[in-house]
Amino acid sequence: MSNLDSIKERVSVAEDFARKIWLAGLGAYGKSYDEVQERVENLDVSKVFEDLVNKGEALEAEAKTKIKEKTDFDIKGRVEEVREKLGMNNKSNSEKIDDLSAKIEALAASIEKLSAK
Repeated sequence: MSNLDSIKERVSVAEDFARKIWLAGLGAYGKSYDEVQERVENLDVSKVFEDLVNKGEALEAEAKTKIKEKTDFDIKGRVEEVREKLGMNNKSNSEKIDDLSAKIEALAASIEKLSAK
């Protein structure tokens, strides 16, 4: 056997091996396809659809709840912020009137002392 014949034989063996690898991959794909096809044929589509609808409804309800909680929290925060800016959180009106009356009385007393001098 010549050197060239030896190389040709090796190439032929390599080609044969590569073809078998290709065929094994193709066979694996075909087997997987057949198994999936069988599962799809045995699948109760209406049951799967109902399950998906139920899951979607649950997710929608959860999302609405979270959005409402976040919105309510933001609204309460903004109301508190406005109340704070308007001075409505600090004291009641009667307390504010008492404070103002005390300040007016102190002012009147100061004016009286200055007038007396």
